Amino acid sequence: MKKFAVLLTVLTLVSGVAFSQTKNMKDITIRFFAGGDAGDSFASIVYRGAMDAQKAMGIKVDYVFSGWENEKMVAQLRDAIAARPDGIAMMGHPGDAALMPLIQEASKQGIAMMYQNVDVPQIRAKFGGAYVGAQLESQGRALAEAAIQKFGLKKGDRVIVFGNWGMPGRFIREGASADAFTKAGLIVTKLTATTEMISNTQLLLPVLSGAILSQPDTKLVLYANSTNLGAAPMYMDALGKKPGQIKNIGFDTSPAIVDAFRRGYVQLSSDQQPYLQGYLPVVSLALTLAYGFSPIDYDTGAGFVTPENIENLAGLAIKGIR
Repeated sequence: MKKFAVLLTVLTLVSGVAFSQTKNMKDITIRFFAGGDAGDSFASIVYRGAMDAQKAMGIKVDYVFSGWENEKMVAQLRDAIAARPDGIAMMGHPGDAALMPLIQEASKQGIAMMYQNVDVPQIRAKFGGAYVGAQLESQGRALAEAAIQKFGLKKGDRVIVFGNWGMPGRFIREGASADAFTKAGLIVTKLTATTEMISNTQLLLPVLSGAILSQPDTKLVLYANSTNLGAAPMYMDALGKKPGQIKNIGFDTSPAIVDAFRRGYVQLSSDQQPYLQGYLPVVSLALTLAYGFSPIDYDTGAGFVTPENIENLAGLAIKGIR
């Protein structure tokens, strides 16, 4: 009994929730943050993964969509804590500083926390929980390094990197890509990708067009999200560029990105498996709350999608799983 008590204490510290008793699966309620809008190319896959996990575990899940807006996520998290669910799976986009007071309150109330897509290491170090998602800095750096090697980019070549510059926690990955390009001697132009450009992809076009007109020798464009990467054919057509004339790279897969690969407009993508960012946090919270298991920490970075392997993933991407 003494050993069991010690084990339970360790699990309590790791998971960030104090267990007075375990719960039946059917009685567990979770609030899940999907990040974007219900129909966008990334959030829809996260949502599908979470719904499949909900069905598998037999728990209750309320879903929250935030349009990738940090302030909205913070307000929605405050509402979620006030509703006192058993657990919350939270997108970490607002960052440690913005979320810390709310997570402290959640901890006081005994709400189990998980985090997906963007990590909050300071919060997890203090209050527990785990992270399901790609390691953003290493993912961004690896994508740039792969592009340099694959496309033979050299010192002095111009590249464009889109990112949500100036918004803390929202450009870690793209910042690492820009740094890797710069370190290799490339000339990097940073262009801002706003959340509005995700819901309306045409808003990015004048920004990109202006940059290409002033720098016609641009070799590559890196997009900050899967929605804008999937719109690369539209951008290139508008610019009068043939497939492959400018390399287009970015993150994840989607039906639109599969089509862009097939048409030759996208040449490289780094997959972070958003389905798992929905599925695993729900499973982890359910197992923690029902059985006291420590939370699942998982790097969803899966490597690179290229014209050579796109057909291996195409069917699943079209189904909204990859």
